[in-house]
Amino acid sequence: MATIYDVAKHAGVSPKTVSRVMNGDGPVGDKTRAAVEEAMRALGFVRSNAARMMRAQKSGIIGLITGAISTTGLNQKQQGLPDLFIVQGIQRALETSGMTVMIADTAGRQDRVAPLIDTFLSHRVEGLIYVAEYHQEVSLPQLPEDTPLVLVNCFDSKGTPAILPDDRRGQYELVRRLIAAGHRRIGYLALRADMVAGQLRPQGYREALAEGRIAYDPALFAHTNFDLPEAGPQLLWDSIDHMLRLANPPTVICCGNDQMALMVYGILRTMGRRVPDEIGVAGFDNYRVIAETLYPPLTTVDLPYNAMGVRAGERLLSLIAGEDPLLSGRSPTQSPVCVAGPVLWRASVAEMRPTNILHMKPNGRKTDEV
Repeated sequence: MATIYDVAKHAGVSPKTVSRVMNGDGPVGDKTRAAVEEAMRALGFVRSNAARMMRAQKSGIIGLITGAISTTGLNQKQQGLPDLFIVQGIQRALETSGMTVMIADTAGRQDRVAPLIDTFLSHRVEGLIYVAEYHQEVSLPQLPEDTPLVLVNCFDSKGTPAILPDDRRGQYELVRRLIAAGHRRIGYLALRADMVAGQLRPQGYREALAEGRIAYDPALFAHTNFDLPEAGPQLLWDSIDHMLRLANPPTVICCGNDQMALMVYGILRTMGRRVPDEIGVAGFDNYRVIAETLYPPLTTVDLPYNAMGVRAGERLLSLIAGEDPLLSGRSPTQSPVCVAGPVLWRASVAEMRPTNILHMKPNGRKTDEV
């Protein structure tokens, strides 16, 4: 007599997927459903009480671990957007799945993650999602093979399925847009070098310069710990002062994120520099409470946290159904999925005309145009 495992092998799917087809208790694609039903007919498989017992053992619960609840509203200058936006995207992706999402908050403590995972496993969750507060590498406890895990805004060394922001591409697209607007002297104040975003975003900056045949000038680049108590604003002021005192100063300054850009606005104002008339400013994240309320509104890159959350929810449902489209069948290692966001061009950066470029004094101020 054929078993559920025989059907799974014949159809080329997992036993869990066969169970979902039999019981209608989870998402299954039309082609996969047809393949399973054809395998049942070919093998003479009979839906039995055992199958109904398998369904009864399902919890219908997905566990979500995040720091979004306890850390929302706290000072996150280096980190960027609150990860609550990711959680909202996950909920959108799962709201029609029939699954119940249980959310556990870490209170910003990494030592709480392992106990929370154990708690979720004791509730027989069908899958787990872990959301980090900013783009980083993590190390989580090993989960049972039948409990899929998706990482969001983070990755690990084991190749766990991960959804990440495309930091490199975002910065690349922004600098390309600046070059297209006529800017050739583009300063960049980066996040800390020990942060993943502080490494990837500068890569995009340099790639765009190289593509535009603009030589990289180390005098226009600085990693800035702008959120250090007391010293941070001073370090940021000093970095800007060095750039503006160059014989050929920048016409625009890119900032590691929008929180930094907010501080740069204030520093330039104290220096008597007008944005964007004398120098442009661009950010990263599209932290709307900042980007849309600054005057002038901030040119920035959208950090696609909502989209990342949706992608994470979709990915987990695919893994639970045994239908992850990224599985090659040759290796269990998963390549991270990078999600990009658009450049949002606002009034903080001016389009450069030939007179803007040619008639610049060494201190960065424009001469009278003729």
